[in-house]
Amino acid sequence: MPDSPPPSIDVPVRLTSPQDRGPRYALPGDAGADLSLAEDVDLAPFERALVGTGVAVAIPEGYAGFVHPRSGLAHRLGLSLVNAPGTIDAGYRGEIKVNLVNLDPTTPIRLRRGDRIAQLVVQPVVQARFVSVDELPASERGSGGHGSTGGHAASGQTTPAVVGDGAVAAQEGQG
Repeated sequence: MPDSPPPSIDVPVRLTSPQDRGPRYALPGDAGADLSLAEDVDLAPFERALVGTGVAVAIPEGYAGFVHPRSGLAHRLGLSLVNAPGTIDAGYRGEIKVNLVNLDPTTPIRLRRGDRIAQLVVQPVVQARFVSVDELPASERGSGGHGSTGGHAASGQTTPAVVGDGAVAAQEGQG
């Protein structure tokens, strides 16, 4: 099958300042468009800050925007979003703001205006009709959650376990 561009929609964008940078895809086919910082910010270890991107959008009805962390910043600096992903409803017209958090326990993070800090993913959404019932239909999972389908929690392990990159994580049955 030949490569074809992903489907696209027009999303009107308003910049709050001529110096601000609008959302930009780094590569063709990327799901997330980079959002840049509209102001300088320094974050001490574990500090949070609500920061502006200098961008307001008019997401079309039937779609929503989801603001995700940038994986490279999370890996290299410990920079993440407090509420990931953040949701931008179609009716919102204000500046996109990002709830940043420095998760590094010892090192401050210095960010400057124009730094790419998050990604905006625009996706189609459906609005559910929530129907009140006396009982829910049965399923294989039932009411099991929080690690009930496997992993460390299922093993009942309560000693530290080595995970993905060699970091140690305490396991106490909370998969």
